[in-house]
Amino acid sequence: MPRLVRIFNFIMQLKVDRSSADDKIGKDVLLLMKNVLRVVIIVTGFLWFLTIWNVSLAPLFASAGIAGIAIALAAKDTLANFFGGISVFMDKAYKIGDYIILESGERGEVVEIGIRSTRIKTRDDVMITIPNSIIANSKIINESAPIPRFRIRVPVGVAYGSDLEEVEKTLMDVALANPNVVKDPEPRVRMRAFADSSVNFELLCWVEQPASRGIEIHNLLKSTYQAFADNQIVVPFPQRDVHLIGEESG
Repeated sequence: MPRLVRIFNFIMQLKVDRSSADDKIGKDVLLLMKNVLRVVIIVTGFLWFLTIWNVSLAPLFASAGIAGIAIALAAKDTLANFFGGISVFMDKAYKIGDYIILESGERGEVVEIGIRSTRIKTRDDVMITIPNSIIANSKIINESAPIPRFRIRVPVGVAYGSDLEEVEKTLMDVALANPNVVKDPEPRVRMRAFADSSVNFELLCWVEQPASRGIEIHNLLKSTYQAFADNQIVVPFPQRDVHLIGEESG
């Protein structure tokens, strides 16, 4: 029996060592399987020896059943997180390095997927730990799937009376001049609405990674502002006309 346990430990350790360093959940599952199966082998061997010695197993099974119920009730949250982790592993809804948005609204990069919990790091460098029992039953938006490429939207308003063809061309030139904007699919410009003080456009383009969303929106807005100034395209601001009606005397 000790030799069998050592052989099993050796085989499982080889599996763990061959796991990719990035495949954190794979290592966790292998280590869990190693520990669980080792316990199963030891318990099975112990029961087998008791059977050989003609020891009655009925009292032992009765005691184990009562103990198992007590343990299950005391560790129900732990078991829920464990099975939630297995569900996350089987579904493969996200992986290390993906950017996800939680149902509660938090957005961040997945940095660790464990058996009991998942950790994401927000853009404010805040670490959020979510129990797997919760995340397995929540709506998760994966911005990195099915492909890492991510579309960004840049809303822009121009004054009434502007040359709309010139506005569209200027926005396209701004997007194509940005080296971090993906050229395939190519950027798009769409007119969205006649607003109270402006004609609203939206520049749609793609970047390689969701992590680049914030900085590239910043860069595109700066470039758009300068390009509009160079081409005499007016960015309006809300205005109100107030008419005063005097009261007639007498």
